[in-house]
Amino acid sequence: MKELLQKLATGSTLTADEATLAFEAVMTGEASEAQTAALLAMIQLRGATVDEMLGAARVMRSKAVHVDVPDGLTVIDTCGTGGDHAGTFNISTAAALVAAGALRPRGVAVAKHGNRSVTSKSGSSQVLETLGVNLQVPCEVLTQCLAEAGMAFCFAPAHHPAMKYAGPVRQQLGFRTLFNLIGPLTNPAGARRQLMGVFDARLLEPIAQVLLGLGAERAMMVFGQLPEAEGIVAGFDELSVCGPSQVMVVEDGRVKPGIVDATSLDMPLALPHALRASGPEDSARIIRDVLGGRHGPTRDVTVLNAGAAIVVAGEAEDLAEGVAMAQQAIDQGAAGAVLERLVELTHGA
Repeated sequence: MKELLQKLATGSTLTADEATLAFEAVMTGEASEAQTAALLAMIQLRGATVDEMLGAARVMRSKAVHVDVPDGLTVIDTCGTGGDHAGTFNISTAAALVAAGALRPRGVAVAKHGNRSVTSKSGSSQVLETLGVNLQVPCEVLTQCLAEAGMAFCFAPAHHPAMKYAGPVRQQLGFRTLFNLIGPLTNPAGARRQLMGVFDARLLEPIAQVLLGLGAERAMMVFGQLPEAEGIVAGFDELSVCGPSQVMVVEDGRVKPGIVDATSLDMPLALPHALRASGPEDSARIIRDVLGGRHGPTRDVTVLNAGAAIVVAGEAEDLAEGVAMAQQAIDQGAAGAVLERLVELTHGA
């Protein structure tokens, strides 16, 4: 570990194999807290490379508590990085429920990976708890959720026990580290198809390259724009209905950029405040309203992101078809049924 830290101290970067060695030491407790802090801080100061993220993600994946996927099912994930400080309701969680409603009859389920939020008012786990989902369930129940509800929520702390060694250091450092980027790359159900939002457009290509290196079959990295007049926030880690979104698609062993404009799908531009929530209760209310059929910007942004998840799953030819399938899942009650069954199964019903 000392040699790797010395290399970083000279301004050099780590190869993927060296990063694997370094983070293996961190996640087995072999590295001291001082060494872990130095490793994370030096990488963060100049920005993590693709190789460093790849090596760290490989270690984190290898130590995750795995969720078995039922035979005949394919799984996708809609986990993003968070950290955009946009204050929106839990869009990726709503999109996961809607996508699951559309995809389960087609043999695809959503293994939603997520955690408690430290940068927003409501993380995916907080809003799902508010909606009635029990997060503290064994992996066998999550497998049952995939089979019967079409969606399971993989609560990150329960699946990454090796993070206990880095956790105290991260709290003491108090700033974002490489772990904030690789967490969404370590789905416990082994999802190889993923819709992933990032908090900074500059991360689109590097993280897409990491996913490619991890063996992703198909993925879409997204960064949605918000009007400059809104001030501090310039974008968020979802596809946006407030302006165009930058995307990076991983497909056929290649990475290619693109732009998604919601107005081309007959969605009117929305103001950012229409998507905001004051906390988990407010976010849960919005999600219930969307699943119940309420129209407006919150529905638009949900079906836009659910449509992208359906495209990533390979069940829609393009985003327009994916959005139509997402709308149908809401209007026919399939999306609401996903949440209802998820609550039942996680409480032993």
